[in-house]
Amino acid sequence: MILWDQFDKNEIFLLIFLIAAYTIAFLFPRIFTSVVLVLSFVWGITVGMIFDFTIGGGLLDYYKTNDSNRYEFFDLLYFLLYGPFGYLYFYFYERLKVNNKSFIFYVVGWSLVGVVFQWLFMKLGILTLQNGYKLSYSFIIFLAIQTVSGIYYENLRKKEATINQPS
Repeated sequence: MILWDQFDKNEIFLLIFLIAAYTIAFLFPRIFTSVVLVLSFVWGITVGMIFDFTIGGGLLDYYKTNDSNRYEFFDLLYFLLYGPFGYLYFYFYERLKVNNKSFIFYVVGWSLVGVVFQWLFMKLGILTLQNGYKLSYSFIIFLAIQTVSGIYYENLRKKEATINQPS
């Protein structure tokens, strides 16, 4: 892993997004236990990295992060950006009281948010699509990710409710 090929606008914008995302996430009123809080960040980072390692690099190599196809320090910071998105997904899921009737709209909405951020990251030089990959393909991937994330959060909520029940 290298530090970076060159320090320019994509690294600067990545730092700005990282600081802003974590600041926003931690300024929101706390509604989760410490366990759910940590799991939401870990979930976001893990799911993001799995897809980045399979689709973005490695197996399929459909996009590169930052300046190089080789891993650099700022790629790690990019992966950390997934944490607040995982948290905010769970946070708004809870705040908006997503249920069976609203689940599909929530998933589609967050999938659109994912595509918009990916488009923005392309414009800022943080992501570069390659090998025939199109931004529209990401919508399908985000639909799958957001659906699994919702199912994961529902199971997490049920386990938390069971654990926190008085004996």
